[in-house]
Amino acid sequence: MKQINNLIHTTASENGSPRRLQAVGDWMRDHRGFIQAIQWAVIIFYLALVITPAFLPLPKAYAHFYENLVLFAQFLFWGIWWPFVMLSMILFGRLWCGVFCPEGALSEWASRHGRGGAIPRWMRWSGWPFTAFVLTTLYGQLISVYEYPKAALLILGGSTVAAMVVGFLYGRGKRVWCRHLCPASGVFSLLARLAPVHFRVDRETWRQAPRRTPAVDCAPLINIADMTGNSACHMCGRCSEHREAVALSVRSPNREILSLSAETANRWDALLLIFGLLGVATGAFQWSASPWFVQLKQGLADWLIEHDVYWPLGDGAPWWVLTHYPETNDVFTWLDGALILFYIGATTLIIGGAFMLALRLAGWLLGQRELPWRLAYALTPLAGSSVFLGLSALTVSMLKAERLALPWVPQLRIALLAAGLLWSGWLLWRMLAKTPDEGATLTRRTFAWAAFMGPAGLVAGSWIG
Repeated sequence: MKQINNLIHTTASENGSPRRLQAVGDWMRDHRGFIQAIQWAVIIFYLALVITPAFLPLPKAYAHFYENLVLFAQFLFWGIWWPFVMLSMILFGRLWCGVFCPEGALSEWASRHGRGGAIPRWMRWSGWPFTAFVLTTLYGQLISVYEYPKAALLILGGSTVAAMVVGFLYGRGKRVWCRHLCPASGVFSLLARLAPVHFRVDRETWRQAPRRTPAVDCAPLINIADMTGNSACHMCGRCSEHREAVALSVRSPNREILSLSAETANRWDALLLIFGLLGVATGAFQWSASPWFVQLKQGLADWLIEHDVYWPLGDGAPWWVLTHYPETNDVFTWLDGALILFYIGATTLIIGGAFMLALRLAGWLLGQRELPWRLAYALTPLAGSSVFLGLSALTVSMLKAERLALPWVPQLRIALLAAGLLWSGWLLWRMLAKTPDEGATLTRRTFAWAAFMGPAGLVAGSWIG
């Protein structure tokens, strides 16, 4: 209790960072044992809810989520856990990664007891987060990962096993999996750029500190001396007050994105935003409720029958290839699987292609030969709100199944979408205003802004429609 009171009543520091916030970072550094206890508690809870429901019978149609473990795990993982993990990235940075994530904690634990091999060159490829996110999302839709515990065990459990294997093979007490291969790492990295808290590094104080200061045990392998943002930091607090130059601080949520230069912008981040979060994820969330999908499926099925082609209508694929649960009358045919991939792919090409054209047009208007990849980062708030809406849709549907009246939900969803769209539009305008080319007149910047916000409106319209 005395420690808590000290955190609350401490005054502001001389450098402008609230001392109480800095003290929180120091407390995290000094209480690693407590944080590790939290991590192991989450691991036990996580493994129980991932493994146990997969061996239980599927619930009846009239079952409630609060009385059935299968439904409870589904509601917790996909209705509460993942939507609010995404939201936490925007509010607190990657605090989830550093304090709560069971996969990261297990990977680090395996690494401490592993063979400590060097990280191979192929693993350092910066395109893995994009590739892993796309492949995991597509596969999850084919086997209905949100609805069935076996599919959740395969994807979540498989990812956890892979994280532990990578941890055992490479690094020494590090989170190599989290840094290079985690399917969610790229998404977390992007959303964390908007967080209003971060561990700030005072470079001048760092340079003046004694050179023989012991190194920080940074699990995600960050060069702390050069750390300028939240994208890779796991907010674990281990580096707090290191060399008297690192402190948990507040900042503008726009600062990290607005400070990006053409040299620091990463095209894989831009592709993950444009084709991943706004393309693949949007298609994955919307295909099951799309009337176009239903019409296309019916039309193709009729055509196949008329031409005596029946194998695409077969439903004998195992559950780990395509959804196959006859007991609930939920079985995917080969045609279903192909159309799911087609719908998501078409959505991705339309939305992603529109943004790429907008990038090309913006570059031309701004007098730049190279694609201005940094402008894509302005879409981060829109992408975050879109992903949150998609994940929280299951939350709403399960609550409605319990006959809870939620008349305010549509208005709240529209408000969140509008906030993301307006925030992205404002960020984009500020980034365009910082264009170094003197030939980029106000008129050209305005046209570039309009060209880029057109596809953004397309994304927003897909949710409203």
